[in-house]
Amino acid sequence: MIENLITKTLDEKFKALEAENAPGQEVRQDLSQLEHIMKGGKLTGVPVDFSHGDVDAFPPTPNSDSYWQEGFKKGGAQAYTEYRGALNIRKTLAKRLGDFTKKPVLADSELILTPGTQGALFLALGATVATGTKVAVVEPDYFANRKLVKFFGGQVVPITLRYLESNSNNGLDLNALETAFKQGTTVLVFSTPNNPTGLVYSQKMITDIAVLANTYNVTVIVDQLYSRMLYSGEVYTHLRSCQVQPENLITIMGPSKTESLSGYRLGAAFGTPSIIDRMERLQAIVSLRAAGYNQAVFETWFNEPDGWLENRINQHEAIRDELLEIFRNANLQTATPQAGSYLFPKLPALSVDLNTFVRLLRYQAYITVTPASEFAPHLKDSIRLNFSQDHDAAIAAAKRIVKMVEIYAL
Repeated sequence: MIENLITKTLDEKFKALEAENAPGQEVRQDLSQLEHIMKGGKLTGVPVDFSHGDVDAFPPTPNSDSYWQEGFKKGGAQAYTEYRGALNIRKTLAKRLGDFTKKPVLADSELILTPGTQGALFLALGATVATGTKVAVVEPDYFANRKLVKFFGGQVVPITLRYLESNSNNGLDLNALETAFKQGTTVLVFSTPNNPTGLVYSQKMITDIAVLANTYNVTVIVDQLYSRMLYSGEVYTHLRSCQVQPENLITIMGPSKTESLSGYRLGAAFGTPSIIDRMERLQAIVSLRAAGYNQAVFETWFNEPDGWLENRINQHEAIRDELLEIFRNANLQTATPQAGSYLFPKLPALSVDLNTFVRLLRYQAYITVTPASEFAPHLKDSIRLNFSQDHDAAIAAAKRIVKMVEIYAL
């Protein structure tokens, strides 16, 4: 009886992770289920995987491989760094991150290098969430936030994000957020720019969040992964640079999608020393450290050739604008991403459910997308696309999505 109860508890714990439709995960298909509902034949076109960025279309930062080789040549000294990362690398990054976020970062006590920003998120939530901890989770937002809170035994308190209205009306429901804080929510986790919508929180919104978190002594974990890829005219506010801010704050960043360095699995978290200490202790038993040789690639971050980042942003903005035109001409409501490389089009009523449509896109149109339910359980009418793809292939795939919507629309 006790054994069965333990097994059931573990099953429920790991069920919260729900990896089947997670971004980057190949969608499992039951073709026999699809064939009897499939309308028309297969569409022609180059396969496109919108569930993650294409590092062939947008290759990694120049010389990243050379820096990795330098790390490799150092041997054991680089392979077995401190658990929180090599001190010399942390000193370099602390200066760059401090300059970028407009507030100094202490290399020895406020910074930890992690296996990707996913690793940083795992450590940050593991260091702040216990059984029963109430955690404010924005919906929609990064798919792992909700899952990890549940995995660590926390209680998800959903906070709605408005993202389809005019920019001045977009953002969190601050009244709901304050109510959650008053009712015992002690942690807030969110991303800005938002993944999956590309929304950038306004200066006022970030300031209001900081004030509320300070007032109610709430720990904040903010994911700023895409904060370097801002489109024309956009302004970014770092929560850690606000005059009033929470006592406990962790900022997560890393050289990843923007720089096409995802394959190196590098992330960084910086903020409150006591939380960074806990994160290091957890990392010491989970992964030991960010891969030692890979840490050398951090040298390229914020150190790209002149004009390289600007050119990359311009290329993505051109793809974004063309995709928006295609979807809006087809009456698919789509917010304009202010940063990052994600689109989150809303679909009309279809003759099949969302997950079936996602599988049909893959089987019939050679397109992989991520269902909206990964980012907010109640959303059953949207899909997320990472448009960091070959320009022509992305445009052609978008047109096939529109065709599929026409085929399966009610």
